[in-house]
Amino acid sequence: MAASSQAALFNFTGDIEYHNDVVQIGFSLEEDATDVRVWTDSFLSGANFDPITALWTGDGMLIDENDDNDGVNPGTQSRFDSGFTLSSLAAGDYIFTVATYDNFVVGDTLDEGFAFDGQVPVTLADWDQPANGTGKGSYWSVWLDGVDDASNPDDPTASVPEPASVALLGLGLLGLGVRRLRRG
Repeated sequence: MAASSQAALFNFTGDIEYHNDVVQIGFSLEEDATDVRVWTDSFLSGANFDPITALWTGDGMLIDENDDNDGVNPGTQSRFDSGFTLSSLAAGDYIFTVATYDNFVVGDTLDEGFAFDGQVPVTLADWDQPANGTGKGSYWSVWLDGVDDASNPDDPTASVPEPASVALLGLGLLGLGVRRLRRG
């Protein structure tokens, strides 16, 4: 009899340096899951850049893209935050990306890139973000709820579930490993 793992709540944070940077957070599900949520709450009512999120299969096929969905985790998200609530998601590997508005995906695969690819990078402090102006902060925050494993490309030591989730997971996740993802 195979033992099933318990899903956890993960939170990763960092800074996006340039207007055309894209943060990639990898996560996996060992079994088909219900009620999976992935979101950003980094906008902080205008203190930081306006994020756009996208959800991809592990092999880079676009599932969906979102601009402005503050209903994934009401109370922590503000107007221009975004993310996804998934009533069901098949077992497998996935990628959640965060980019600055309006750096939308340009195709159906991650390899096809984003609208700002190839542009000269502009630091967020100097960039005049459409609809939000200049001087926006670079902080990003991503939450994954209901997943089995996750990894942050900028801080591999950060793949630790929230303390309340650790108690639910028991000893099964003590050996949780993290890999570093980089967009090339």
